[in-house]
Amino acid sequence: QVQLVESGGGLVQVGGSLRLSCVASGNSDSINTWYWYRQALGKPREWVASINADGSANYANSVRGRFTIDRDNTKNAVYLQMNSLKPEDTAVYYCKLNQNGVYEHWGQGTQVTVSS
Repeated sequence: QVQLVESGGGLVQVGGSLRLSCVASGNSDSINTWYWYRQALGKPREWVASINADGSANYANSVRGRFTIDRDNTKNAVYLQMNSLKPEDTAVYYCKLNQNGVYEHWGQGTQVTVSS
């Protein structure tokens, strides 16, 4: 059983930065892709960024150039560095791990609030 634990959320002012972390425990050793999603109040969950096993990353247009996703395979972890934060970045952020293109695991979510 794989469990994902997120941390790093909080309250930050416009233009500030936060770094989210997500660590996997359990049987997470496999070819996997990491994702970050977010869900603002009253809105559907949306994809933010992803990073493949080879380290290649993709970003939603709304965060490209401001957010950076990276992974540490030795720690079974993924990170999301968020810079130049805007009020519209306020949301609950979730990490997701996809194993071998078959199994998916979600974190519990961490709140990010950007105040203006």
